[in-house]
Amino acid sequence: MLEFYFEDETGTIERDIEDLIRDLLNHAAAMEQLQGHPEVSVTFMDDESIRRVNAEYRGKDTPTDVISFALEEMGEGEVAIVTQADMPIVLGDIIISVETAKRQAVEYGHEEKREIGFLALHGFLHLLGYDHLDEAEEKVMFGRQKEILSSFGLLR
Repeated sequence: MLEFYFEDETGTIERDIEDLIRDLLNHAAAMEQLQGHPEVSVTFMDDESIRRVNAEYRGKDTPTDVISFALEEMGEGEVAIVTQADMPIVLGDIIISVETAKRQAVEYGHEEKREIGFLALHGFLHLLGYDHLDEAEEKVMFGRQKEILSSFGLLR
């Protein structure tokens, strides 16, 4: 079972959205056969805040819907973190723009809650190593997303 740390910088996220994310990502973790008690943080921001993060860390000076920072990935010049068996595994951080999620929910014709759940799952899969940098990776990641959302019952 995952350990969650939520931070709502917008002051707009209700408990039911946190519960949805908790249930959906635990469902995904079970489907991915994660072991132990991994930790993940989820931060809710506005467009301006996520734009600054996107500009600083990805070199893209524009707001986006979700950004993930996987703590298990090795960057250039970084030293590996060695964990012991009884230590939790920190998967990383998921940052979601609530403003973008609201706009996309209207655009795609579903509830805001569904869009935020989708974005949380998308970010979570990135933490697990999935990506969509090319067509083959995109097919795998988006297929897995669809499979998890469908089995969880979070449909459009």
